[in-house]
Amino acid sequence: MEQQLQYFDEFPVGATFETARHTLDRAECVAFAQAYDPQPFHLDDAAGARSVFGTLVASGWLTAAVSMRLLVTSGTVRSLVGTGIDDLRWHAVVKPGDTLRVRGKVVELRDWPGSTRSGIVRVAMETLNQDDRVVMSQIANVLVPRRPPG
Repeated sequence: MEQQLQYFDEFPVGATFETARHTLDRAECVAFAQAYDPQPFHLDDAAGARSVFGTLVASGWLTAAVSMRLLVTSGTVRSLVGTGIDDLRWHAVVKPGDTLRVRGKVVELRDWPGSTRSGIVRVAMETLNQDDRVVMSQIANVLVPRRPPG
């Protein structure tokens, strides 16, 4: 999808998009972990080395937050009002220095119950690293306004 989409009626099933990229640095990973996910393997190199990961790794919640930021700043969709996420999965660890991007595909359009003004766009999304490895996947349910009459 090269154009900026605004209304439910403009989203074709099967449409795809890809965001810009963001490279995580160690300071960003540790700062996020200190504030929101203070597990030792997210905070300390030595603890990360002793962990199942063998190194300091980014929080999965940071991966989700960066993915959201990339979606919002990509300019593909004018507004993102989520009604829920289905099947959120972390497939691979993310480390400082990794470069992330999001790839998405519209998989379903459906009515928003009780409203003729909005609809739900279901989007299957993958967050990929610099090696094209899927590190996170989800299905987002996005509330999108219908085109106003006239």
